Amino acid sequence: MENYDVIVIGGGAAGMMAAGTAAKNGKRVILLEKNPVLGKKLLITGKGRCNITNYCDVPQLIENVPVNGKFLTNAFYGFSSYDTVTFFNENGLETKVERGDRVFPASDKAIDVVEILMKFIYKHKVNVLHNSAANVMQFGKIFAVKLENDDVIKGEKLIITTGGKSYPTTGSTGDGYKFARDFGHSVSKFKPSLVPIIAKRIFPLGGIANSKGCNVKDLQGLSLKNTAIKIIDTKGKAVYEDFGEMLFTHFGVSGPMILSATSHIRSLDGHKLVIDLKPALSAEKLDERLQRDFKEFSNKQFKNILKNLLPKKMIPIIQQISGIPEEKPVHQITGKERKNLITALKELTIQLDKFRPISDAIITSGGVDVSQINPKTMESKLVPGLFFAGEILDCDAYTGGFNLQIAWSTGYAAGMSC
Repeated sequence: MENYDVIVIGGGAAGMMAAGTAAKNGKRVILLEKNPVLGKKLLITGKGRCNITNYCDVPQLIENVPVNGKFLTNAFYGFSSYDTVTFFNENGLETKVERGDRVFPASDKAIDVVEILMKFIYKHKVNVLHNSAANVMQFGKIFAVKLENDDVIKGEKLIITTGGKSYPTTGSTGDGYKFARDFGHSVSKFKPSLVPIIAKRIFPLGGIANSKGCNVKDLQGLSLKNTAIKIIDTKGKAVYEDFGEMLFTHFGVSGPMILSATSHIRSLDGHKLVIDLKPALSAEKLDERLQRDFKEFSNKQFKNILKNLLPKKMIPIIQQISGIPEEKPVHQITGKERKNLITALKELTIQLDKFRPISDAIITSGGVDVSQINPKTMESKLVPGLFFAGEILDCDAYTGGFNLQIAWSTGYAAGMSC
């Protein structure tokens, strides 16, 4: 079989960027992809819309990568989010910027992103082979990749972009970690990141959830917007805070804020989620609002007054937590009960049990130890000519296009350095 200048294993975002960039620079490149199609995981990102990047400057990119963000400084400056948008625009993809500076294809179709990348690699004559790499070896300065059919491909440079362990049906089954270890690289412990959280119990005021109506499942399907959250550890310290959207599911909690929180938190042992349903109002201002409402609707029952404050599904939960009987006339509610209601609205507390499985995660937290990688080139410090890019690296970011930007930037750096 023909020898190549560069072998790229993994036809996802980082792999296609690396292969196309190296080929554009005149290298003879082969791209190996185990799936029958390229960019399979890209097709499902952003709920099929593909959040390409986040339109912000490099310091902001780094701020949004809680795991080894500084390692990516050179890669981000070498190929920024602005460069990403320019790349796709110049190759024929119209883009748009939405809330939170998230960049999407104007068509809202992830397939259009994949097609642009395929156009890019084929334009520069990348040879694409749909086959699995069974083993990787090195003989002198030459890399050899043995395929599942026992064929062997040889190349002077090897770029591994096989992704993590999340969404294994897309081909991310952790193969690259084995290859990295075979070359002497350390691989950190994995955990799911950007993943929903399993949660079952809602705490009433001052106690453990043990009564009817205090189950998270009762809120299944409810989406909250303009809400503030804190995640509290066993010492009572807030380890994560955010404002935005979240979702209740049949197993617990999800949505943008929850997914971002899991990028920041390594363990959920004993952690609690505290939700402020009225973040625009201080406790004092909320009390004033309640007193006005209670005065205006003094003869109504308590359960009816909550319709002006909360989504329908949330009403029985808050009623139960506050301890105010639902049939109680508003004019009979005491000052202490009103204070309890304010606490329930401002500090709705949920016990967090554990992360959903890594197979449900958008990305994998953990990967090849970046201290063993040259941050300017993505080349191994242990094995000259070996490069890593994308999710296989121990770098992961918050939701909002930042993880794909890691793929573009590190893939570009590897491709340019081959």
